[in-house]
Amino acid sequence: MGKRIMLWIMTNILVLTTIMIVWSLIVTFTDIGGGGFDTGEGALGIDLVALGVFSIIVGFAGSFISLAMSRWVAKKMMKVEVLDPEGNLSARERAVVEKVHRFSRAAGLAHMPEVGIYRSPEVNAFATGPSKKRSLVAVSEGLLQNMDENAVEGVIAHEVAHVANGDMVTMTLLQGVVNTFVVFFSRVAAILVSRLVRSELQFVVRFAAIIIFQILFSILGSLVVMAFSRYREYHADRGGADLAGRDKMAHALRSLKAYVERANVKNDRTDDSAIQTMKISGKGGVSKLFSSHPDLDDRIARLEQR
Repeated sequence: MGKRIMLWIMTNILVLTTIMIVWSLIVTFTDIGGGGFDTGEGALGIDLVALGVFSIIVGFAGSFISLAMSRWVAKKMMKVEVLDPEGNLSARERAVVEKVHRFSRAAGLAHMPEVGIYRSPEVNAFATGPSKKRSLVAVSEGLLQNMDENAVEGVIAHEVAHVANGDMVTMTLLQGVVNTFVVFFSRVAAILVSRLVRSELQFVVRFAAIIIFQILFSILGSLVVMAFSRYREYHADRGGADLAGRDKMAHALRSLKAYVERANVKNDRTDDSAIQTMKISGKGGVSKLFSSHPDLDDRIARLEQR
């Protein structure tokens, strides 16, 4: 659930930062780019048109590279064990594959997603991948152990709906726009800051400032991405209800809520890692802005009002 978005955003920030570091080094040692857009043109002394074009290219390149890597990164970071439908699977593993394939066919997917299980006690599942043809649906051991069959079906149907809705591609386009603004304003800010120091220190200050501003602006930009992710969760809930039935989808959400409440009571705290990694605990305040999922009560209410 939250894993899909968090892994992708982390990958995007790392890819974008790497691109900017490499580009800055290329500019420094080859003098490509006329000194990094500090050309003396425009009100700020910066070639804003050239910087804008550069920002669009880098911003969308970083986003699409992150998308292309999303399935591979998820497998490696989460240690997902991909299940071979033709292999020697246990009854539980075969049931997971069957559910994913059944809902995928019902959703009209021409290519079946890869199906995987990762060994974690957290109650979680996620879908990722660069396209509907090359997607992955993975569930945790904790989900299979703590949820009944109807709840598992609701969760899997929700993740298949993400694939069928093309949410990763939509998120990529939004992230590309956010990246464009991040690259543009981080370089403008870095150039202006570097002018406050002696000329012999300007490169070092500008280089460091670009990285710092880029990370800060990326975090701010993630608020937009998270808000859109919360919006898409409601659509995936509706898609899951269409595939598995509204009762099973609502039961899955209620089961998740009950699990969160039981775990919080058991541990007598709200920062349990197995809970927070789901990003569905519905915490309020500023933390809610960084959540990839809406409050569970809101999701249940919207589903029942449908």
